[in-house]
Amino acid sequence: MLLQLHQVSRRYAARTALHPVDLAVGAGECVALLGHNGSGKSTLLRIAAGRDVPTTGSVRFDGAPMDENDRRVRARVAVVGDTAAHYPDLTVREHLALVAVAHGVDDPLEWVDRVLATLRLSEHAEALPGSLSSGQLQALQLGAALVRPRDLLVLDEPEQRLDPGARARLAELLRGELADGVGVLLATHHTELALAVADRAVLLDEGRVLLSGTPDEVVAKAFL
Repeated sequence: MLLQLHQVSRRYAARTALHPVDLAVGAGECVALLGHNGSGKSTLLRIAAGRDVPTTGSVRFDGAPMDENDRRVRARVAVVGDTAAHYPDLTVREHLALVAVAHGVDDPLEWVDRVLATLRLSEHAEALPGSLSSGQLQALQLGAALVRPRDLLVLDEPEQRLDPGARARLAELLRGELADGVGVLLATHHTELALAVADRAVLLDEGRVLLSGTPDEVVAKAFL
């Protein structure tokens, strides 16, 4: 199994943000986390990506303890968080080239051009982030994950700020990642995206797992 979380929980002072959870993601498998804001999705993703430490439980990536600072993890796990991060003085192309070069990609400019075309950012390649729309900024965040090698994608609401057409392209893109054997852990508010790409879905509420099963089963029971 590519990613395994065993009895993972998280407390912040007196508040329990996440009650004990078991979760696993295999290569070429997508698990979608559903739930309203504050349900624990982002907390679970941060722990899964090694960006936060659980209060209890363990996280393993490819059989070894998950640690964001581990060179192996940094080389194989790509994360798109819930907030945009960019350098205001770098163009879109420069952002993506920086990520590609930092991860030792062969022919980084070829990779960058391919990702720009995939995300329909080619016309904005020389633009600075401050001139982009919110949807284009989100596409830039996705591009930074796609321009580098990866075995696991951890995505926190990647559809946010995207229009319906862009969300459809995102679903197609993720299906391609899965076909290539990449594991995907995805938090989303859009049940349509979960139904389109996920193999399993988990519904969270106040840090607890309410439902787990196929996306069809979870969506049907959760939104009766």
